Amino acid sequence: MMLHVDARGDTCPIPVVKAKKAIAQLQGAGQVEVLVSEEIAVQNLTKLAQQKGYGVTSQKRDEHSFVVCITVGDGQDTPAQEEAPACIPDRRQGGVVVVIDSQEMGRGSEELGKTLMKGFIYALTQQDQLPQTMLFYNGGAHLTCEGSPALEDLRTLEAEGVNILTCGTCLNFYGIADTLAVGGVTNMYEIAEKMVTAGHIVKP
Repeated sequence: MMLHVDARGDTCPIPVVKAKKAIAQLQGAGQVEVLVSEEIAVQNLTKLAQQKGYGVTSQKRDEHSFVVCITVGDGQDTPAQEEAPACIPDRRQGGVVVVIDSQEMGRGSEELGKTLMKGFIYALTQQDQLPQTMLFYNGGAHLTCEGSPALEDLRTLEAEGVNILTCGTCLNFYGIADTLAVGGVTNMYEIAEKMVTAGHIVKP
């Protein structure tokens, strides 16, 4: 069974939501072919498939047209292992999500705010318990890209197993998608899901 989904022109999280609904309609083995307009949507759909253990292929048809084919098969839809076993003790604290929506911490001086944010991220690396996930969106997206003063500390956190995710729509809006230097790209569906299911949310 093959279902076709036209998500061209849709911004996240709509392509992911449409793909999930189509997969549910399969009620078993089959394929869902999703048409999208952005590379970010391809990445989000690929991530969805990989997390669920589905087969996935993608093809670029032209500058603003991509097709993603998700294959659901009997025995294939078990969650894929999302990370390799850690070689160091796992210091992450389950259920804690840090959300960062700006390059600055607090209100007042922009220069001071940037210094405080860099210090906050460094301080996270020194904690006995680390967050499970860090979400970056709006102005905070700059912090995970090339040239960020917090890049080294974020890479340290990622190496410790912290899941670092940056909003793809935000990266596109600021024109910095090609400069992402740590973590992965996410969408508003996953951001909302992570925040709703979090045990604790920390917002500096």
